[in-house]
Amino acid sequence: MPKLALTDRFISGAKATTTPQVDYFDSKTPGLALRVSSGGHKAWSFIFTNGDGRRSRMTLGSYPALSLAAARTRASEARNDIEAGIDPRKTTAEGTAEMTVADLVARYMADPEKAKLRTIREIKRRLDRNALPLVGSIKLAQLTRRDVRDVIEPIMKRGARTSAWHTHKDLFAVLRWGVANEFLPHNPIEGVQKPGGFTAGERTLTDNETHRLWNELPQTLAKSATCQRVVKIALVTGQRLGEICGMRRGELDLDRKLWSLPGARTKNGFAHQVPLSDLAVSLVREALKDAAGDCVFAGEDGGPLEPHTVTRAIARAHQVSKVRPLGRFGIARWSAHDLRRTVLTNLAALGVLPHTIAHVANHRTITKSNVTFAHYVQHSYEAEKRAALDLWANRLAAIVGKRAAKVLPMKRARR
Repeated sequence: MPKLALTDRFISGAKATTTPQVDYFDSKTPGLALRVSSGGHKAWSFIFTNGDGRRSRMTLGSYPALSLAAARTRASEARNDIEAGIDPRKTTAEGTAEMTVADLVARYMADPEKAKLRTIREIKRRLDRNALPLVGSIKLAQLTRRDVRDVIEPIMKRGARTSAWHTHKDLFAVLRWGVANEFLPHNPIEGVQKPGGFTAGERTLTDNETHRLWNELPQTLAKSATCQRVVKIALVTGQRLGEICGMRRGELDLDRKLWSLPGARTKNGFAHQVPLSDLAVSLVREALKDAAGDCVFAGEDGGPLEPHTVTRAIARAHQVSKVRPLGRFGIARWSAHDLRRTVLTNLAALGVLPHTIAHVANHRTITKSNVTFAHYVQHSYEAEKRAALDLWANRLAAIVGKRAAKVLPMKRARR
């Protein structure tokens, strides 16, 4: 089987003279072959080794309808499928009829753009746990709304409303992506009602709840000092759980009391600097004493701590019983993101200006909301953020301590 760098000039003159057909393999694109018959027909194929170790051939199209450049592109896409553990035959127009939900999820996870998502590992974990065991083997063409309900209803029955809501959202996103990439003609679960009982953006902790949560963490999360520290740092800094769990030594300058988050680790992709109060610095230093490597909070594999490790620990502590009708925390159910909301709400109550709060939260929809702030105002608000977080740390110390809280709110300057 000849192997050479194929060119359009060579292909146009290629013939099969001594045999009924001959394959010319492209040296530039592994697996790509041009099959030329004695009758002059020319067709592109992709040769690969499938999951059971057997050699397989996939037809890409005929020449010249499918050009050399286009054939190389399709062969490269097929190679990417194989590396992602996907049978490339299932991603062709003819093969999508055999594609299953699990195939589509694998394809979604392998998409370079989706791989950049900060939450991609959490999405994969949820789908692997909640959805694929039930619907993974179902062909896309046969997926129904009832199948999706069969995924969501058991989650709701075990009281995990937030998990049900997110699992529904993840499935919908995967199927919508499948439509956009022409693996599906339409989203089969379009219009399925989202799980009820999930209300985003409302829960904040009262001062009494904050006091109890902080002081009883050694008992409520007794098995993990790491989770205790993550919860406390979330309540001190107001930053996202995933960003805290992924904290690295190189991001910290404790002499300057500063935590510098690179854009690759933030939700919006923009670098973010978090001034650290004395309380935050003390918690970070405490964590660093137990950190062996670069990760301040390390998981079992030595890499960054997965956020779901903390959320699962919190969920377990929320489990109710006859003895503990409100769970081990002894307060109404809360989530890790509610800690962030509690901080930002308290900053507002302390008189911190909305624009400063938005900078603390790294919410560019506010800080860069118009032409003036997006292109003209280049102030970093570092001093304002530090003053705000120091003010909150003092207030928090008063809330969780035994002394009375005597922290005065910021006063706006008179004009």
